[in-house]
Amino acid sequence: MLVSMSAVLLLGLLIWFLLRIRYLRWADALICGAFGFLLARTVAAPVVQALLDGVNGFLGQLRF
Repeated sequence: MLVSMSAVLLLGLLIWFLLRIRYLRWADALICGAFGFLLARTVAAPVVQALLDGVNGFLGQLRF
């Protein structure tokens, strides 16, 4: 749950930044959001969650 909340916050900040620099329009952001909500209700949701968990595990092992 914590990872998904972090991902939501990070993606939300990215969308805000893209809207701020006028690279992304409001309609594009709404379409992205709608796509995300619809994707969460499909059978692809566990695959996406597993992919995000894998990326999180990989990034968690990196040492700088």
